[in-house]
Amino acid sequence: MTDLQGLDISQQLILLLAALVLFTSFAMLAQSRLINLVRVFAWQGVLLAATTALVAHVSGYSHLYISALLTFGLKALLIPWVLHRLVLRLGMEREVESEGNRTLVQLGGASLVIFSYYVALPVVRLSTLLTRNTIAVSLAVVLLGMLLMIARKEAVTQVVGFMSIENGLFFAAVVSTYGMPMVVELGIAFDVLVAAILFGVVFLQIRASIDTLDVDRLNRLSESEP
Repeated sequence: MTDLQGLDISQQLILLLAALVLFTSFAMLAQSRLINLVRVFAWQGVLLAATTALVAHVSGYSHLYISALLTFGLKALLIPWVLHRLVLRLGMEREVESEGNRTLVQLGGASLVIFSYYVALPVVRLSTLLTRNTIAVSLAVVLLGMLLMIARKEAVTQVVGFMSIENGLFFAAVVSTYGMPMVVELGIAFDVLVAAILFGVVFLQIRASIDTLDVDRLNRLSESEP
């Protein structure tokens, strides 16, 4: 990895924000209440927007400022608001999701972070980007989002995990290529917003029909089960 003492204050701030983004992924793994999980997800969106704006300042790519505004409006405000309203409509704000083994899940998350740094090490050595030290963080955020989807049973939690994976992919695009073309970013942002709304409508219908969003029970449903 790069000598941190050779980085200027902006680059060190990018590393700090990347570490905080990674921390929010671990914080989401630790949350047992859905309402708190959505709040942590919103903070991850805030940190992504701040990181994108800082990368725009360091790299000089002005289009990243638009991406930062779009990220803040969509990932920090609108989608968390939709998920928050969904949790309230479902009456799940006080529900505590059961976990198999919280310590084992956290250890699995730490192992995924180490694996991400191992996989990203050759890329970091060859890259000349100012943000190359945060490539491993983006991969780790993707893997931790997958772990959140695997470890939890509530469908709403798995939607948050899916959105977190998208956050990791967006972060990878920002730090490894300084962002995608604006048309592509707008298209992905619109798709994610529509997906969040559709998930909400489907979950309301499922909850009204069978009074549960437990994935294990949904998997056991058959035509003979009411």
